[in-house]
Amino acid sequence: MFDNINLQYILVNLPIIILSLTLHEIAHGFAAYRLGDVTAKKDGRLSLNPLRHIDPIGLIVLLTLHFGWAKPVMINPNNLKNPKKDMAIISLAGPLTNFILSIVFFIPMYIFYINSANIPGYVEQLIQTGYIINVSLAIFNFLPIPPLDGSKILGSLLPDRVYYKTVMYDPRIGMGILLILSFTKVLSKIINPMIDSVGYFYIFIATLITGLIR
Repeated sequence: MFDNINLQYILVNLPIIILSLTLHEIAHGFAAYRLGDVTAKKDGRLSLNPLRHIDPIGLIVLLTLHFGWAKPVMINPNNLKNPKKDMAIISLAGPLTNFILSIVFFIPMYIFYINSANIPGYVEQLIQTGYIINVSLAIFNFLPIPPLDGSKILGSLLPDRVYYKTVMYDPRIGMGILLILSFTKVLSKIINPMIDSVGYFYIFIATLITGLIR
């Protein structure tokens, strides 16, 4: 996913990327809503309309550099009972949703594989793309670099005095770091092995389950 770019890649991946980003952002907003902050609901961020979630520039960057962003869901920590803990839960909701989506795509992919099913090429590519994109988005967002979700999750484990300093961290610095890592291909060297590891884990679990069923 983090190497070459072509028209076929865009045509196949664009709908899945939009769906995955949309559900990722909805998950953030819904988690915030459940924890007492109605800001996302008032902003219309619980809608399935992708136009409310997709940042055009972030989408273009994602399609070309394989690293991008959606419109951030606005959260008002003052509406949360435990801002530090609740922000971690809200942050976790996004990548966790992508992991769930990756499993949804992995299941038919694995079933077709073990049964040597002859399916149309575009269907196979669509399923594989959905799996890879969602694993990639989940892992990418878990990186502990502001403004990614992983920084807020990790921050919740830090002492308060350190945590509140990280909250004030300028996200543009983190974006700059991510751009440098992407241009130098360091980002792909970090993420691709993690993607492979998740795949091996899914296959291991699926093999165990299959063995129990048969």
